[in-house]
Amino acid sequence: MTSAAARRQYSGPALFSFGFRPFFLGAAVWAVLAVPLWLWAHLGGSTGALIDRDWHVHEMLFGYVGGVIAGFLLTAVPNWTGRLPVTGAPLAALAGLWLAGRAAMLLAPAQAAGVLTDGTFLVVFAAVIWREVLAGRNWRNLPVAVIVTLLATANLGFHARLLWPEVGPMAERGAVGMIAMLIAFIGGRVVPSFTRNWMVQVGRTPLPAKADWVDQAGVVLVATGVAAWIAAPEHRLTGIGLCLGGLATLFRLSRWRTGRVLFEPLVWVLHAGYAWLGLGLILAGAHVLDPAAFPRTAGLHALMTGAAGVMTLAMMTRATLGHTGRERFADRATVALFLAANLAAAVRLAAAFILDAREPLLIASACLWSAAFGLFVLRYGPMLVRPRLGG
Repeated sequence: MTSAAARRQYSGPALFSFGFRPFFLGAAVWAVLAVPLWLWAHLGGSTGALIDRDWHVHEMLFGYVGGVIAGFLLTAVPNWTGRLPVTGAPLAALAGLWLAGRAAMLLAPAQAAGVLTDGTFLVVFAAVIWREVLAGRNWRNLPVAVIVTLLATANLGFHARLLWPEVGPMAERGAVGMIAMLIAFIGGRVVPSFTRNWMVQVGRTPLPAKADWVDQAGVVLVATGVAAWIAAPEHRLTGIGLCLGGLATLFRLSRWRTGRVLFEPLVWVLHAGYAWLGLGLILAGAHVLDPAAFPRTAGLHALMTGAAGVMTLAMMTRATLGHTGRERFADRATVALFLAANLAAAVRLAAAFILDAREPLLIASACLWSAAFGLFVLRYGPMLVRPRLGG
């Protein structure tokens, strides 16, 4: 049975008919809520839960982004491997495990039960990806399985900081690094591919450059810089490596005809997300080279609020439209959420440099972030819970 045939035979709730549905919806709702919750606690408000800086970092890295990665890969891997998709009760169980992790991090983040609950999801998810890639003999995507495994390991390391505090910072860098690598690796395929498809469709030339050694070298440079950052975050060579990885990322992007796609929101937003990746790596490297001039949070938020936030929204909207049988067209709400996400990243980056206005800028960035994901929930939530158009 093909993946398409398996989906056609599925007769349960539409929400659990495909991996992107529960995870995109759940992650977007969590993105709307988690940032304002942290900001309220940061500004001195009472939440009735242990919401601090570590909670905020964890829920963005492993909660929100972890959920989106699960939705994306549970949708993409069956296409890569030809294997049957995870649907129905197994998918509901995975989504329930992710949701239980969010509850555990709110109610018992420092207790063994909470740690075990949250830590289990990414471990189980990594096992699922390994099973699919190996069973499908899809060797090309072995790096994806490795990166997901390292992300799961980073989550366990994050929790281990309760016993060994020195492990925490390395786990955080590891998670940010693995997310950056996924964007560099998978984004480096989909951005030029979707750009080429759209340009061919509308008859625009010249087309994006085809993948070659330049792209492979770019990914290697990013991986080298990230690995050095995880292992030796203060070494000067690490800063140089991160900057080289960022410059290589921007050079790759320059070959994909960004200037030719500025009037197609579903395509330019992918380019914007990839540009944030290059900028984030450069700023992270610049901090290592000159900490006084470049705050640590600048690179981190360019990578997370910018690259991860914008790129995940770009993929979530595109995948939802395509896999629910709708035309890939960005309406006004979609354009608005793309703009809000990019503005949220830009304002958060400004907050790292303009210390006198830090608190107002943090509030503005949080509002823009929640607005972007709130619009996604309102516009795309109904698509995610209803059956595909045309059956």
